[in-house]
Amino acid sequence: MASDDLRATRLEKVAQLKALGLNPYAYRWEVTHQAQALQEQYRELADGEEVEVEVAIAGRILTRRVFGKLAFFTLQDETGTIQLYLDKAKIEAEMPLPDAFNHLKQLTDAGDILGVKGSIKRTEKGELSVKVSHYSILTKSLLPLPDKWHGLTDVEKRYRQRYVDLIVNPEVQQTFRRRALITASIRRMLNLKNFIEIETPVLQSEAGGADARPFVTYHNTLEMDLYLRIATELHLKRLVVGGFERVFELGRIFRNEGVSTRHNPEFTSIEIYQAYGDYKEMMTLTEEMITTPAQEVLKTLQITYQGEAIDLTPPWRRVTMHDLVKEHTGLDFAAFATLEEAKAAAKAAGIHGTEDCGAIGKLLNEVFEQKVEATLIQPTFVIDYPVEISPLAKPHRSKPGLVERFELFIVGRETANGFSELTDPIEQRERLEAQAARKAEGDLEAQGVDEDFLTALEYGMPPTVGMGMGIDRLVMLLCDCASIRDAIAFPLLKPEVGEA
Repeated sequence: MASDDLRATRLEKVAQLKALGLNPYAYRWEVTHQAQALQEQYRELADGEEVEVEVAIAGRILTRRVFGKLAFFTLQDETGTIQLYLDKAKIEAEMPLPDAFNHLKQLTDAGDILGVKGSIKRTEKGELSVKVSHYSILTKSLLPLPDKWHGLTDVEKRYRQRYVDLIVNPEVQQTFRRRALITASIRRMLNLKNFIEIETPVLQSEAGGADARPFVTYHNTLEMDLYLRIATELHLKRLVVGGFERVFELGRIFRNEGVSTRHNPEFTSIEIYQAYGDYKEMMTLTEEMITTPAQEVLKTLQITYQGEAIDLTPPWRRVTMHDLVKEHTGLDFAAFATLEEAKAAAKAAGIHGTEDCGAIGKLLNEVFEQKVEATLIQPTFVIDYPVEISPLAKPHRSKPGLVERFELFIVGRETANGFSELTDPIEQRERLEAQAARKAEGDLEAQGVDEDFLTALEYGMPPTVGMGMGIDRLVMLLCDCASIRDAIAFPLLKPEVGEA
């Protein structure tokens, strides 16, 4: 039967329910138990045995099997599934509705939300069941669920209709449960370490804190352009200037960039700032921010990601970008006297797209991204980055041309980025003005000059270390998601053909 015909048939059932004086869209149902709890509580109940206790549950009908005066439905609630044992004699003896059993058979469909009361029985075939005495159709579903044998397998449709995906694919619901537990674990850990979470503006007059193209909007009353934030960094640092020594925010970030298995224009990150610390101790804290939820949610530090065994046991490897590039390519960027010499060596090593690299540090990073990044499968802190690609980081205390910065790579992708923060307002202005010059020349990802942030720095910011971590990528890692879209409940998608 075509989908439109099925919908029409279900609308007829809605009319029939109303004609019987039944509301197909109920107001409430008193729930006393959930499926998983019942399965656990009565797991020792013997086959054929019944317990005279009244339970009330509610959920969605997944399957229906009708055999004359008996019927068996599978009911799914938030926690799992349980069978409904529907005996015509019992239902019609208990319920005041005439012909209640036949109405249940004829007017319900898979997908309907049903409330039932009854006792607990394990059938002779070993299936724990609620032996129903009363029922109520709480919500009549007008659209059929996907075929139970094939499920919702169209990946694009799964993302567009996440609500259906959640109904028919229990592992998807588990991912988002774990995501909630992961973020709660991180917040709890930081709170125990005396970090405080403070929300910062989403709408900003100057987008800063990262190299990224922002989304632009307009405020009608104030008659001004505004940007959706590309980072929380500069406002959190203002809080450090104001006296908060341990501060963070876990929230939504917006970057007007491409979509891939690793990128969604709207994503979640956590940024954390600690006064009087440096990048070395932030690496230790970063390890803890990943191992703590892994232990609490997964109960292990030995995980598997897309078939690859990953050992999260700290401490993790810490190695400089220079050393990694030399290890993988043989190129020693500390030995090059000029940019031209470095470019020639990089080209000979098979590096492409180096024309826009106007400094040795940018070229080093390009070689790293092309030849090294994808090889970093086990947790690795890459440290000591070129100053040219780190406009907000403090200069390295012993290595000219570098900054005290780390990026954490796991399964070949960046998971966290941190550095000892630049606290010199004069040098910070010079770096931001250099960024603004790039922006004026057409670099859509370059930052502008945030004058208020520079003013805050001139009041004095204590020695501070900061770190940002992508929550979506962490969820991908811990929940074995191949794509970032599997870790985001409602990823951004292009409209389907014909959509307004």
